[in-house]
Amino acid sequence: MAPSEVSSMLGQTDPLAEAMIDESRAPTGFGRNFGFLVHDVSRLIKRRFDRKARQTGLPITRRQAAVMLYIARNEGVSQTEVATWLDLEPIALVRMLDKLHDEGLVERRAHPTDRRVRTLWLTPAAAPVVTQILSINKAIREESFAGLPTQARDTVIDILDAIKGNLALREGADDGLSIPSGGNNRADQQSRKLATAAD
Repeated sequence: MAPSEVSSMLGQTDPLAEAMIDESRAPTGFGRNFGFLVHDVSRLIKRRFDRKARQTGLPITRRQAAVMLYIARNEGVSQTEVATWLDLEPIALVRMLDKLHDEGLVERRAHPTDRRVRTLWLTPAAAPVVTQILSINKAIREESFAGLPTQARDTVIDILDAIKGNLALREGADDGLSIPSGGNNRADQQSRKLATAAD
């Protein structure tokens, strides 16, 4: 039964039913809800990673893999920075780092000038694990973009990068951080690049 039929039978307006009707009448580009689509893509990528990790015997979770890649790109990073980047509570990160430490993949070191800060480093044993993570990520990327020309792949990445920049800018503004007078230069550059490509 259609949402409109349910509403008329009840003799009242159901906001959810009305939203569904409005969504179904929306133009194609708007009918596919952006937020849900991005969420579904993210969810499927996570599932693909977990499946491939199990199949290849990768001894860590997807979240632990993200931590390892972040440390690999930023050796000596603080635990606080990693927690912020992953949007994790510090205690949750500590438990995750404990497991990675027990696996012999990550080590904590004292900060050279601040005794309160612990810095994170990968051990030599982590190198093949990082290689395996990157291999899985590459395979998922190929699956994700299967059948799309290279230019379309680049455009999708550019658009998502610009959207991320826009949202990060707004988050910074909401958190009270100062926004440069020129706005978000990276997002502006991406927007100009996309507009030029569309011409």
